[in-house]
Amino acid sequence: MSLCKIIRLEGYIQSMYLAVYPDKIMLLDGGCRPDVILVLDYIKTTLQRPITDLKTVVVTHMHPDHAGGAHKFRDMTGCLIVSAAKQHQWYSGIDGHIMHAVDMGLAHYVAKRQGRTLKNLWYPAHLQPDITVQDRDYITGFEDWQVLETPGHTDRDLSLFHTSSRQVYTADLIIKLRHKFVAPFPVYDPKVYIKSLQKIKGLKPLNVMMAHGREMAIDAATFDTLIIQAPKKPRTVKDTIKHKLMGRKESVKDY
Repeated sequence: MSLCKIIRLEGYIQSMYLAVYPDKIMLLDGGCRPDVILVLDYIKTTLQRPITDLKTVVVTHMHPDHAGGAHKFRDMTGCLIVSAAKQHQWYSGIDGHIMHAVDMGLAHYVAKRQGRTLKNLWYPAHLQPDITVQDRDYITGFEDWQVLETPGHTDRDLSLFHTSSRQVYTADLIIKLRHKFVAPFPVYDPKVYIKSLQKIKGLKPLNVMMAHGREMAIDAATFDTLIIQAPKKPRTVKDTIKHKLMGRKESVKDY
């Protein structure tokens, strides 16, 4: 069955996209924990479809606004979770669990900045996908969608390319802030991040769907600007803390 439409929903702190078909629905990312009720209510009330029509939820990476609702969606609808084929969990070990808590704290901070009501964002640190995918794979049951590995923000970021309409969902690869496009935070591997931008530019997509922003055309010149202005060094929570501490030490020395 051919794609009917792609619907954007305003999630808790990010945009969410539903690929709607006559007999099935795919959610292009797992959203925050509070987004589960939002999405399922939209399917039931607005689309007037059973929630079991949600067949697949993709998790593009493990941050709270992309993986936070995945397990609950599966529990409530029986959908399949699709994510990157990685041998280890993103939040591995003691450091990983600390970072999991930090990332939820950052999500709360973003929600506060957006004027959102404080909500429970807890979700499991370890994802248990039903299907794992690699670069250029097609999504089972939704073979008109191709998976593209676009890491840099984390080591496992995915983008989703609808081949016939040439629309691409890029998750956090590109952030739209008011009148400008910026790189996400964090960026763990700047060189790989730039290659990911170049990969999406090379698709010549007609439409780019962003998790932090909305869907819009992005021309080659804008991609070039993003590539030129991309971080040259890692930008992570640890790096930020280290930079601030070093700055304070330098200030003490100067004094």
